[in-house]
This record gives sequence, C-alpha cells and structure tokens, in this order.
Amino acid sequence: MPIFISHRITLADHEVEFTSVKASGPGGQHVNTASTAIHLRFDIHRSSLPDDLKTRLLERSDHRITESGVIVIKSKEHRSREMNRQAAIERLVAFIRQAQVIPKKRRPTRPTRSAKEKRLKAKAKRSETKSMRKKISH
Repeated sequence: MPIFISHRITLADHEVEFTSVKASGPGGQHVNTASTAIHLRFDIHRSSLPDDLKTRLLERSDHRITESGVIVIKSKEHRSREMNRQAAIERLVAFIRQAQVIPKKRRPTRPTRSAKEKRLKAKAKRSETKSMRKKISH
C-alpha cells in the first residue's frame, strides 16, 4: 500500500501541490517506480488564472479534472522524483496552454442574391415538371 506525502510549492504565482508516492510493504517488481512517482494537484479555483480560462478548464471533459476542480497529473516514468516532478509540471503547463486556445466560431454564411434566385428557379421548375407528370382525371 503506497504512502502519500504532500508538498506545496508556488509555480509562477500558481499554487501547486505535489504528492510523492512512497512505496511501503513488501518490495516487488514496481517498488522503484512507486517510490519515485509524483501526483501533482493543481486547484483551479484557488489559482490566479484568469476567470475565463478557469471556466474553460472546468467545462472541459477530462479524466484528470476532479469534481472539486482539481487537476491531478501523475508521473512515474522517470527514476528520480525530481525528474517526475519536472515532467508533471510540463504536462500541467501543456494542459493549461491547450485550454487557453479559444476555438474560432464559424459564422454561417448568408446565401447571395444570385444563389437565392437560382434555388427559387430550380424549385419552380421542379414543381412545374411534377404537375406535368400528373394524370388528368375526367
């Protein structure tokens, strides 16, 4: 069962909490990766991010964002805890940078006058040929 030890740092005016995962119990195959693993926790509500960015982050459907508005990023691929911490910070910065990009809204283009006329002519012609095909009953 792993033990979680929490550290708090300030990263560019943003409060970030790191949780070091320490291995405990019998030593196994993954004991080294468990002892150097890092869980980075970034509280969106308490951060100094702009309000529009906060709302965009909270509206995102991502498994890394918890119900309470905390981004949890896990890193355990490196052997040293410091490298895992750096990798987690890079992932967090990339995640926030993705949310900063505002998707462009496409405005529906209005049909031109000639396009409207063309459509009306085609409509009139269709109804005309349809009426010609109908049988006249006596």
